[in-house]
Amino acid sequence: MWADASDRKGIAYPDDFTEPKPGRLVQIAMNRRSFLTTGAAALAAATATLRAASAQAPAAADKVVKSAAEWKKVLTPEQYHVLREEGTERAFTSPLDKEKRKGTFVCAGCDLPLFTSETKYDSGTGWPSFWAPIPGAVATKVDFKLIYPRTEYHCRRCEGHQGHVFDDGPKPTGKRYCNNGVALKFIPA
Repeated sequence: MWADASDRKGIAYPDDFTEPKPGRLVQIAMNRRSFLTTGAAALAAATATLRAASAQAPAAADKVVKSAAEWKKVLTPEQYHVLREEGTERAFTSPLDKEKRKGTFVCAGCDLPLFTSETKYDSGTGWPSFWAPIPGAVATKVDFKLIYPRTEYHCRRCEGHQGHVFDDGPKPTGKRYCNNGVALKFIPA
């Protein structure tokens, strides 16, 4: 504490103000620096992830673009909810979860081939799961709908939401593309 008000250099302080100890100032500065460094690193990582995800999707002249009214005319209400509103169907409700025949799984919105039956497996989650998409068929982005970041993937042609990618799949990729069955159609070989 200062001896008198003249030591305060003309600044008005409360009567019970005490000057922080020098060690405390260093601790406060380090906490602020740590916070800013961590925040900057997290922002840089998120930016890099978003750039990588957008770079993954090839530019396509065959994009399918429709208004909401046009989509509602060609999709069922369940398909519209998943594909256009990024909804999720209930687990164990899709017959495609148990589909075992050889063939191709295409986007229910635009018929773009997304997965082959060779990459499908039973993940036990109640949704059709694949360990890899057809190259160039899907694009990804990070979503925070459940607070924590998840990798969402969608059809690269019509941008219809398909599902999410997780790192708990089988070899050779270790990925699990967990797909909403209503967002797909199966074309037998």
